[in-house]
Amino acid sequence: MDAFYASVEQRDNPSLRGKPVAVGGDPATRGVVAAASYEARKFGVRSAIPMSRAVRLCPSLVIVRPDFQKYRSVSQQVFGIFREVTPLVEPLSLDEAYLDVTENSWHEPLGVTVARRLKTAIKHATNLTASAGVAPNKFLAKIASGWKKPDGLTVVAPERVESFLQGLDVDALWGVGPKTAAKLREHGLHKLTDVRARSREELEGLVGSLAGWLVDLAHGRDDRAVEPNRASKSAGSECTYATDKTDIAEIRHEIEEMAREIAGWLAKKSMTARTVTIKVRYDDFTTITRSQSAPQSTSDEQAIVDRALALLAKTDAGRRPVRLLGVSVHNFGDVVPAVDDAGLRLPFDFVE
Repeated sequence: MDAFYASVEQRDNPSLRGKPVAVGGDPATRGVVAAASYEARKFGVRSAIPMSRAVRLCPSLVIVRPDFQKYRSVSQQVFGIFREVTPLVEPLSLDEAYLDVTENSWHEPLGVTVARRLKTAIKHATNLTASAGVAPNKFLAKIASGWKKPDGLTVVAPERVESFLQGLDVDALWGVGPKTAAKLREHGLHKLTDVRARSREELEGLVGSLAGWLVDLAHGRDDRAVEPNRASKSAGSECTYATDKTDIAEIRHEIEEMAREIAGWLAKKSMTARTVTIKVRYDDFTTITRSQSAPQSTSDEQAIVDRALALLAKTDAGRRPVRLLGVSVHNFGDVVPAVDDAGLRLPFDFVE
């Protein structure tokens, strides 16, 4: 979906159409941008940046508080359309999914035709636009889906894969973030084709165990299947605070409440977890994580609370001001439901 949250707001409020819109929190209380309209993106406003920075970039920015219940409702409409066409739908988020349309209820032989019909069906049902990428595998389809946004449709046919790959920078490689991309460029690796020219040993020296995966992607190889019941790998809760927290008792209370929330979620989902992780971001934006894994998985509330608090004691929280805290669990066991119909991992605390 194109600029999903912002597009829903512009659809429902005609006065927002054509204006730079950001859905998110209050710039005065460390809110962040959850979504930005394409009008706002022209000013450099994008998701995940502080709202205060977004306002500096675009003084005329219209800020809208998020309505996740409304976004989930629209998402369910869209995913309902997907599942009418194929049961092989793998949610990535509320507004994005992989579909395997090799076999489809429309009996269309071409993926591009399915994509066009899906885009039309979504527009008719929701009055919103979506962009699609059609390709032989997930990696290429993901890149193609963002190629001509908004309302785009990009096809990478098998015979076009090589020419498509030759135009891509290393940033396109799945798993390559800004820091890894910078490291690759420092060593003369700017394009995907540059990755192919280096030995496996040299790449392992730069990116470790990621080397084999990057080599495969650089050649356009990605054998992962679309998994309609893909299990969540983690669940967590975090919050950025309007003012830095310095009282260790208050910080401990926040961690405890998050840990109890996560334990409640595990119990509700009939799931257990082996690993507890906390995240702490200090006032200078330095972010650290601490994790602890147990031999047996659990959903016991007090056990998860105790582990989270023990991990907190291994940080400088209380001695250094804290702007963000988070607790998450990983390495699930006894999984019953993987994700809800919209693919949303819960619980999730929107940053105030």
